[in-house]
Amino acid sequence: MLSSPVVNRHCRLAFLVRLGGLAALLAAVPSPADAQEVVISRNAEGRISIRAVRVTEPIEIDGNLDEAVYRDIEPISDFIQQIPDEGAPASEPTEVWVFYDDDNLYVTAKNYESVPEVDWVANEMRRDTSQLRTNDSFSVMLDTYLDRRNGVAFLVSPIGGFSDFAISNEGDRGRGVNFDWNIVWDSRVGRFDGGWTVEMEIPFRSLRYEPGEEQLWGIQFRRIIRRLNEASYLTELPISAALGNSLVAGMWRISEAGNLEELQVPPRNFNLEIKPYGLGTLTTNRRAMPPVDNEAEQQYGVDVKFGITNNLTADFTYNTDFAQVEVDERQVNLTRFNLFFPEKRDFFLEGRGNFDFVQPRNLDIPTMFFSRRIGLEQGQVVPIDAGARLTGKIGDVDVGALNINTDGSDLPGIESTSFSVLRLKQDVFGRSTVGMMLTDRSNSLAGDGSNQLYGIDGSFDFLDDYSIDTYFAKTESPGLTDQDQSYMGNFDYNGDRYGLTAGYLVVEKNFNPEIGFKRRNNFKQMQGSARFSPRPASIDWIRRFNFQALTQSYRSADLDELETRQHQLIFNTEFENSDQFQVSISDDFEMLTRPFAISRNVTLQPGSYDFTNYEVFYRLGAQRRFSGRFSIRLGDFWSGENTAFGYDFGRIEISPQLSVEPGYLINQVKLPEGDFRTELGRVRLTYTFSPRMYFSGLVQYDSNASSFSTNFRFRWEWAPGSELFLVYSDDRDTSPFGDPRSFELRNRGWAIKFNRLFQI
Repeated sequence: MLSSPVVNRHCRLAFLVRLGGLAALLAAVPSPADAQEVVISRNAEGRISIRAVRVTEPIEIDGNLDEAVYRDIEPISDFIQQIPDEGAPASEPTEVWVFYDDDNLYVTAKNYESVPEVDWVANEMRRDTSQLRTNDSFSVMLDTYLDRRNGVAFLVSPIGGFSDFAISNEGDRGRGVNFDWNIVWDSRVGRFDGGWTVEMEIPFRSLRYEPGEEQLWGIQFRRIIRRLNEASYLTELPISAALGNSLVAGMWRISEAGNLEELQVPPRNFNLEIKPYGLGTLTTNRRAMPPVDNEAEQQYGVDVKFGITNNLTADFTYNTDFAQVEVDERQVNLTRFNLFFPEKRDFFLEGRGNFDFVQPRNLDIPTMFFSRRIGLEQGQVVPIDAGARLTGKIGDVDVGALNINTDGSDLPGIESTSFSVLRLKQDVFGRSTVGMMLTDRSNSLAGDGSNQLYGIDGSFDFLDDYSIDTYFAKTESPGLTDQDQSYMGNFDYNGDRYGLTAGYLVVEKNFNPEIGFKRRNNFKQMQGSARFSPRPASIDWIRRFNFQALTQSYRSADLDELETRQHQLIFNTEFENSDQFQVSISDDFEMLTRPFAISRNVTLQPGSYDFTNYEVFYRLGAQRRFSGRFSIRLGDFWSGENTAFGYDFGRIEISPQLSVEPGYLINQVKLPEGDFRTELGRVRLTYTFSPRMYFSGLVQYDSNASSFSTNFRFRWEWAPGSELFLVYSDDRDTSPFGDPRSFELRNRGWAIKFNRLFQI
C-alpha cells in the first residue's frame, strides 16, 4: 500500500507518543520556519490526490530547481515498483512538484541516483524515437478529460531527450498509443550531487480539456531506471498491466492514476495555428518516361489548425508535401501475400488514434483505414491538393473525420480522387468501446464508380486481463456484389502468469476496402494459443519463462478448402538484464492452387507442401551499448530447405550523440525447382546535436531488387513547431559486392524544406 507524506508523518507522531511523551512529540513537530506545505493526500474513495500549486513568480525552465517554491512545497514521493518487484518501494527516491500559472502547467522532478553518472543508461536524445523508451527517464501522464481511459504523456531522459505521446482506451494492448502525437512544450534537465533534475513546461493552449476554469484531471508519474530494469509509479499498479515485461506499458493504465485537484486553467480561445512551408527539389529519374535529369521545382503549402471547441480540433492542409519523410525500410517477402509498410507522414500520424478500428494482434484482420492509400498509388506519389480533418471528443464519443483530395491529372492511369473517412467510438462500461466507421473513395480501383466501406466494432475489456473483440464490415465496389463482407470474434486472456487466445475471422473474396489494407483475401482464419509464464523466485538472474503453444488455420471462404495451417511451440526466457533467449519449432502446411514465383528465377507449382523448421535467437537488451538480435532458422521450406540467419534490431552506441544501427539477414534456399539466396542489409547512422537537431543516414541493400539505396536527412527544430529539413536520397541498380562500375543510377533527389509555426 502507498505511504503518503501525510500518512508517514502521522505514523511517526503516534510512534513518538507511545515511546514517551509530550516532549518527544513536540520535538517531532516541525517549526513554522521549517514547515512545508503538503500537497498529496487520499480522497474519500482511497485514490491519491495531488493539489496543483499556483505560482506567482515565473518558473525558469533551466533544469535548476532553485526557485523559492521548492523550499515551501513538500515534494511528492514514495513511488512504488510495478516491475520487477510488484508493490515494493522504488529502489531510488524521486521527488516531484506540480505548479501552474496563467499560461502553463509545470511538472518538475528530482531523480536520485546512488551510482555515478557513468552507470546511468542515457544514450539517446532525438525526440520521440523508440530508443528513448530504453533509457532512464521521468514521465508524467495527464488525463485531462478525467474519463479514466484517455490521456497524454511526456517523457524526458537524463541527457534531455524528450517524447510526447497520446494514449487512447488505456493503450488498447499497445495499439492505442500514438508516439507521433506532437505538441508545443519545453523541458530542460540538470544535475545535482546525487542525481538529475527535470523541468517541464506544458502550455495549456497545447492541451484539450473540458470547459470551465476549475479542473480535475487524472495524473500519473513514472520513473524508469534501466540498469535495474525497474519501473516505478506514483500509484500501485498490477504487474499484469506491464503486458508481459514492458517497462513502459504501466503508464497506459489510466484508470489507476491519481487525481490532480484545484487546477485553474485559462478559457479556451480560437487557438489558431498556421504553419506555411516552402520546398525546393532537384530530381533525377532515369526510369521515368521520358527520363528526368536534375529537374528543379519549388512549391509552397500551408497547414492550419484551430480549436472549434475545447474538445474538437480542425486541421486543414493545402498542397501537402512529405519530402522530409524517411524512406521505407526494405523487407524480404518469401510468402505469396502482401507486405505491410507503416505510415510515416506526420499529417496522417498525428490524429491516427481517432481512426483506429479494432484489430487484435493474433488475427490477420484487414486494416479498414490505411492512410498510405492516400497520395501513393501504383508505386507513384500522387499530389495532395487539399484536405481537412476533425478530431476530438464529444461527451463520451471519440470523433475522427477526414477528407483528402488528390490530383492525378498529370499521371497516366491515375485519376484525381476524393478520400473520406468518418470514425465514431463510444465509451461504454469501464474500459470498453463500441464504434462505427464509414469510408468512401470517389474513384474505385475496381471499375467505374466509387467504393464504400461500412463497419461496426466493439472492444470489451473486463477486469485486468480479459478482452473480447468483434466487428462486422461490408464494402460496395463496382462489379463486386455478394461475398463482400468481413467479420470477426476474438477472446483474449492476458494475465501475467497465464494467457489464452481464441479467434475466428472471415474475409470474403469480394471484400474490398480500397482505403484499407488486406494481407490476404478470401479466407476463414481460426486461431488459438495458450501461454504459461512463471516468474521463478529462486533464480535471481531470470525474470520470467514463457511457454507458448499456438495453432492457426486458413480455409478459403468460398470453398472451405484448407490453404494454410501452422502449429508452433515457443520457449522464451527473459533475463533480469533484459536479454532474451528463444527457441521455437513450427510445423507448416501450404496449399498452392496456382503457380507461385517465390523469386525471380524460381516458381513453385500447384500442390500441397508440408514442412517443419526450427528457430533460435538471442536478443541483447536495448539499454546496452551494443544490442540487437542474433537469429538462425533451419529446416524444411516448401519443397526443399532454407537456412536463414542474421543480425537485426542492432544498435551500437558510440557516444550519447552518435549511434549506428546495423542489420543483415540472409536466406539460403535450396529447392528442387532451383536454388536462390536473398540478402538484406541496412545501416542507419544518427548524430544528435541536441534534442531538436539531428542528422541521420539510412543505407540499404536488397539483393532481390538489386537495389543499393541511401537516404540522408538533417532536421532542425529551430523554434518550437518550426523546422528546417535537408534531404538527399538515391537508388542504384546493382549489388554493392559486384562490379562498382555497375552502379547504375535509378533515381536521385535533393530537397530543402522550411516551415514556420505561427500561433494566434
